[in-house]
Amino acid sequence: MSIKEHFFLDRDKAVLVVIDVQEKLCVAMDEAVLKSRVKNIGILLESAAELNVPVILTEQYVKGLGATVTELKAKAALAPCYEKMAFSCCGSEEFVAALKATGRSQVIITGMETHVCVLQTVIELRDAGLTVHVVKDAVMSRSKQNWETALQAMTLAGATPTSTESVLFQLLKVAGSDEFKKLSKLVR
Repeated sequence: MSIKEHFFLDRDKAVLVVIDVQEKLCVAMDEAVLKSRVKNIGILLESAAELNVPVILTEQYVKGLGATVTELKAKAALAPCYEKMAFSCCGSEEFVAALKATGRSQVIITGMETHVCVLQTVIELRDAGLTVHVVKDAVMSRSKQNWETALQAMTLAGATPTSTESVLFQLLKVAGSDEFKKLSKLVR
């Protein structure tokens, strides 16, 4: 795989995965961090919808942790959502089947908690040979130390650390299009 293939996202190869951004788990997060992460995940969801990038949501043990936060669920109304008990999304046969069905080789990862479900998912996706981009400003943990440690581990596992704006502009590729005019407003 070329360096460009590893580091540049392509809207025809990418899928966006939103991991476990659930009501009761959000209560345990730092309020300012949560607000910025939900905003960034929302930007990514709106961008995915505009650019025809498939989206998959997961929810961990809904009975205990609640559903995906309303703001994000509304922006991903057409996306499939899979409940899971395994921490890794890859522990859900439905998730794995849905991901394979997209035919995409680049996975953009957002969600929580970075050091548990996100980390385990990323490692399994990398082990399966997929290119993984972890959106640092769209993943969160209850503690900054756990967040940082997980990001380091995922990078060592071969995931590409990135940001919301980097994802957006890589998927757009060029300025001046109607898509650019519409989506660039999301990050101003």
